Amino acid sequence: MIYKRRRKCTNEAGGYFQLENEMNHKKLFGYGHGGSIKLEDTSGSVWRGTAERGDDQSVFYRFRNSDGRTVAGIGYGNNVMLRDEKGMVWKGIVD
Repeated sequence: MIYKRRRKCTNEAGGYFQLENEMNHKKLFGYGHGGSIKLEDTSGSVWRGTAERGDDQSVFYRFRNSDGRTVAGIGYGNNVMLRDEKGMVWKGIVD
């Protein structure tokens, strides 16, 4: 008997994240889905966060690091735009 691997179809937002700060070109990268997303920046800080689907195809993201800094924003499709507490913009994609 041949077994076929089944793909789980989840409605949780996420994937592989690649984000870059527009001003200082610092990068955030990582992986996760739904309530458990883990990103790391170029200086080694770990950011943990969540993704929640909106009514339409939008996704709301919220991240926090161990220093208490926060980044939050919205994504449509594969594009993501986040803003931190200082007003710096982070743009990137989710694969």
